Amino acid sequence: MQYISHYDSPLGGITLGSDGESLIGLWFDDQKYFADTLDKQALVKELLVFEETKRWLDIYFGGEIPDFTPKLLMKCSKFRKSVWDIMLQIPHGHTMTYGQIAAKIAKENGLDKMSAQAVGNAVSHNSISLIIPCHRVVGTNGSLTGYAGGIDKKVQLLKLEKANMESFFIPKKGSAL
Repeated sequence: MQYISHYDSPLGGITLGSDGESLIGLWFDDQKYFADTLDKQALVKELLVFEETKRWLDIYFGGEIPDFTPKLLMKCSKFRKSVWDIMLQIPHGHTMTYGQIAAKIAKENGLDKMSAQAVGNAVSHNSISLIIPCHRVVGTNGSLTGYAGGIDKKVQLLKLEKANMESFFIPKKGSAL
């Protein structure tokens, strides 16, 4: 059985998903791939993991750095998990490029190179937003692109984390990078 709960953030509603013990999803309510790891019959129920996650979110949206992580269960392929594990290591207020993640995965697997596009696909399908900080992944040229919750939210999250916004730019819709 799977469960859901709701959180009202300063950036809009967030839906939380759980298998009863671990957090399996955290999505902005209007984001791309919303609830992609949830069964259609998920029940609304308050759980300990939801309480912990909401406390984490309160601290985060209060402008502080949470000193704990709720119990997570990444329901994904081995490759996506390797990308998401790297995202978990990106410090608050810092960023990493898709290419840097690809290079790190290639090195860890003894490969000459890895596709940044494959990494981008894994990043975009992150089902535990914010806690697995996909908003901290940027294009090689500093472009703020590829956030399933919307570029406006990505900008606001990076500003909340006091990231150096001078090194980023937002591509215009329809422009090639």
